[in-house]
Amino acid sequence: MQIAPYLGFNGQCQEAFKFYEQCLGGQIVAMIPHRGTPAAEHVPPDQQDRILHARLAAGDAVLMGSDYPAEEFAAPKGISVSLQVEDAAAAERVFHALAEGGTVQMPIQETFFAARFGMLIDRFGIPWMVNCEKAA
Repeated sequence: MQIAPYLGFNGQCQEAFKFYEQCLGGQIVAMIPHRGTPAAEHVPPDQQDRILHARLAAGDAVLMGSDYPAEEFAAPKGISVSLQVEDAAAAERVFHALAEGGTVQMPIQETFFAARFGMLIDRFGIPWMVNCEKAA
């Protein structure tokens, strides 16, 4: 079993996933707009190019998402995407990449529980936590 975050966007899913592909060193393996699918008949003409489903693979992790119908979109609240990174330098790199154009809530730093930990909301409104555990 694998648990994968599924992110909702308001028309920026494709742009966000291209950004995440760069930040996380992953690969977009699916980017499906409504246009040309059986779902297209249920979507207004001005929303045909919104993303029905996106999937990004980064190592063993998967991140998925889509553009919600404009009238149903709500910003994420009470949840974060948590990245567990193996070394402090990589945690710093990923954190700063994701923070570009976003809002840092807690700068990445050493804490009593982590070699590096930081929190941010990226430029697409997605909350992230980046964590690199201390060596045992």
